[in-house]
Amino acid sequence: MDQPVSQQAIDRRRRLKLAAAVALLATLCATAWAINRAVRPAIGAADIHVAEVRRGAIANTINASGVVIPVHEELVSSAFQTHVAKVHAKLGQQVKAGELLLQLDDKTIVLALDAVKEQLAQQDNRILGLTLEMEQKRKQLVSSIELLEIDLQSTQAKWQRFQRLRKSGAVSGEDMLTAELNVKRTEIQLRQQRELIEDVKRATGSSIDGARLQQAILRKQLQQQQQLLDQASVRAPFAGMLTAILADEGASVATGQLVAKVSELNNYRVEATLSDFHARALETGQAVRVEQNGKQLAGKVQTILPEIQNGAIKLLVALDQPHDPQLRNKMRVDVNIVTEQRAGALIVDSGAAFNGRGPQPAFVVTDGVARKRIVNFGAGDGRAVEIVAGATAGERIIVSDISRFKDADSIRIAN
Repeated sequence: MDQPVSQQAIDRRRRLKLAAAVALLATLCATAWAINRAVRPAIGAADIHVAEVRRGAIANTINASGVVIPVHEELVSSAFQTHVAKVHAKLGQQVKAGELLLQLDDKTIVLALDAVKEQLAQQDNRILGLTLEMEQKRKQLVSSIELLEIDLQSTQAKWQRFQRLRKSGAVSGEDMLTAELNVKRTEIQLRQQRELIEDVKRATGSSIDGARLQQAILRKQLQQQQQLLDQASVRAPFAGMLTAILADEGASVATGQLVAKVSELNNYRVEATLSDFHARALETGQAVRVEQNGKQLAGKVQTILPEIQNGAIKLLVALDQPHDPQLRNKMRVDVNIVTEQRAGALIVDSGAAFNGRGPQPAFVVTDGVARKRIVNFGAGDGRAVEIVAGATAGERIIVSDISRFKDADSIRIAN
């Protein structure tokens, strides 16, 4: 016989059904959560760098590689063919202005110098001999002129006496003519002797001028040889560091060959190299940021070298602080050339996740999930990049490299 079910049994059954439903729901949620974790890719928060979008100033820059070089350096080359006689300095040594660096063999220069001195002495003797000869000839001609002047006076007196006697008929016409011709002959001889003095002066003076011209040429040669002799002692042109030297004693040296180089200390500039693709964007006077080991130095484009080699262009950067103690010769630095600047732009820290200007995918982080979004990027200065569209101030974007998730639409960020 059937008995009615007690209220207690009914309540027990209800509780069991409710517990079974709750357990089923929990199982479904757990399963969905597990499936979501298995399907959606995840990345650790410590493995990424997230930056916040903000307002700020941005400068568009062109990146270049640079090397620190001295503002002033001087190359010392050999003025003649010789060999190294003795080395007095070492590479990397700090030297004073005029300090002897090395000695080149000067025997051939000394011989050539002595030969020029001998030729110069010969010309001195020649000039002296010509001068004495001219003076001697002048004295002889002066003596002849003085005698001819006496003869002229005598013939003139005789002619005048004959003129007076002719009136009385005491002198014949023939004697008168002879006396007159003697006067004219003496006058001609006197004039010739005087002209001969001038001829001797001109002739001898021309020889002396030729000797003096040769003497001037020899003096220039003497000066040149003396300069070569002085250059055989290679000295520091100014105080600085010896950055190159031909240190092998006995080594042959060709004319014009570099034997030493002295660079100025604690006064530097930067030589930057970049692709000629950016040539049109470069101008002298553009602001430049030079970075090395986290330190930034300001400067300006001083000179753009006109020659392009292997698709690269070079420029010289003048630093605002060329005496910075951290600068070293041949130090490699990063150079950022500022081509434009904007204030109040929407910016985010630069990172490997971005690739130049234009629209590109980026992951925006919200509530522990990074969702892919197309963001339009603009100018960049190496530290920050401008956001033209696709994000707003306050949003957070992954800026580190997550290229392995390029096909994912979202990424779960695990703590």
